[in-house]
Amino acid sequence: METVACPDCDLLQRIPELPLGGKASCPRCGKTLAAQLPDPLDRPLALTLAAAIAFVTANAMPLMSLSAAGREASTTIIGGAQQMWLQGREETAIAVAVCAVIAPACYIAFMLTALLAARRSPAPRWVGTLLQWADRMRPWSMNEVMMLGILVALIKIAQLATVTPGIGMYAVGVLVLLLSTIAVTFDPREIWKRVAWANGRKASPAPHPAASAPAAP
Repeated sequence: METVACPDCDLLQRIPELPLGGKASCPRCGKTLAAQLPDPLDRPLALTLAAAIAFVTANAMPLMSLSAAGREASTTIIGGAQQMWLQGREETAIAVAVCAVIAPACYIAFMLTALLAARRSPAPRWVGTLLQWADRMRPWSMNEVMMLGILVALIKIAQLATVTPGIGMYAVGVLVLLLSTIAVTFDPREIWKRVAWANGRKASPAPHPAASAPAAP
């Protein structure tokens, strides 16, 4: 059995060995603490690969095109951040670049590397470090906030210009869904079980709530 603290209410409890498809929930607050998924690595890996493709598409293809008074213009995510910088909005440009490009790219890269390396057991100990960095990058990946901002902007300019969504817009929408699905289907405990440290013993789950394992009282 493994002893952990619930990330929501801090109740200390033990997690028994779970059957395939089983879950362990906190008896105090009902928080799901652990789950034994049938494919703990294959599904998150497939979703992460799809997220990488969607991310590249979202940043390589135009988000939308605007047409007004016979003039037409289009831009990408990084192109929009660059224009903000040139117009003197450095803080906004940096925020867009970090939250919509840099953080998602790092999160996807860390997750993809960790999932691929963890397919052999024992996994290299640096896999645990990548997992911790991915956990730090996830809150900064705010593509859903950017998507909401784009939709608000489209509503405001719809009466002034003809707006045509580009492939990048659809790719961002798919990316938002994929990142959320990865967070739901990925169990960090499965990777921590496979990580071997210098003394040859397997590592315990990370202390961070997102990387902690579920338990039973």
